[in-house]
Amino acid sequence: MSEHPTEKTLAELASSSYECRACGYVYDPSRGDSKTNISSGVSFEQLPTSWHCPVCGASKAVFTNIGAQNAPSGFSENLKYGFGVNTLTPNQKNLLIFGALALGIIFLLSLYGLQ
Repeated sequence: MSEHPTEKTLAELASSSYECRACGYVYDPSRGDSKTNISSGVSFEQLPTSWHCPVCGASKAVFTNIGAQNAPSGFSENLKYGFGVNTLTPNQKNLLIFGALALGIIFLLSLYGLQ
């Protein structure tokens, strides 16, 4: 059981992004939509019903909630632990992990060049 059952993670508190199922366009509330003059900070629910995907023209009903994109996945009190990696977003963590793995493979393969 969780110690704080009502406490939410930072990802749960952040604004959700929505993806167009027709073309893959992602509406991020922190960026808005410059093609239709939607300013940043406007949530998907606040968009007018006449709003359409700026890429393919699909209606708002075609979009699906994909959750927060640029938020750390933990609780706010845990961000100070873990050598600073707790503040990274999931995409940044993936880049760090797989980048280090690729670098390790390059170093391993470079050993074959030694004589």
